[in-house]
Amino acid sequence: MARAGLTAERVTIAGAELADEVGLDRVTMSQVARRLGVKDASLYTHVRNLEDLRGRIALLAADEKTIRIAEATAGRAGKDALVAFANAWREYAHTHPGRYTATQTPIQIDPELAAKAPGPRRAVELTYGMLRGYGLAEPDLTDAVRLLRSTFHGFVALEAAGGFAHKRSSQHSWVRALDALHTLLENWPPSREGDSP
Repeated sequence: MARAGLTAERVTIAGAELADEVGLDRVTMSQVARRLGVKDASLYTHVRNLEDLRGRIALLAADEKTIRIAEATAGRAGKDALVAFANAWREYAHTHPGRYTATQTPIQIDPELAAKAPGPRRAVELTYGMLRGYGLAEPDLTDAVRLLRSTFHGFVALEAAGGFAHKRSSQHSWVRALDALHTLLENWPPSREGDSP
């Protein structure tokens, strides 16, 4: 019988907190059970296995990150929106490293859970909406989304791994990178003839 008060949401939050502390790849069902003060078997009433838990952590993190980005970019456009979007992304990655990793890792997510989760869908809407402010349309929109994601994720991943050892602060480089992205988005090169959407 499941322990009173134990839910899939509580198990997911406990797993997410643990992921932030020790890293997503080090989370085990036994550690989550210990954190909640229950036997391992109690968890399987609420989540199927470790992969299911990781998928739930990814959806939770996508929701949280999207909410932060939406709040940061509300009422902003152009460079102001880009900077607010990027800073919210980076701040979430710093504050919740394990959860953030879950949003950037290929994980098999239950299709029924994924269909109900607003975070991933809202993230796409926010990103495309911000980029439309630069006058972009397909296929340039998709290319620009990929550029932003590569830049933001690459930067925060290298930063987290201690990859910026130069004496110049990473914050200065971050600001300059956003300046450069803004300039590029304002001067986006035309699609080549024959590019497919």
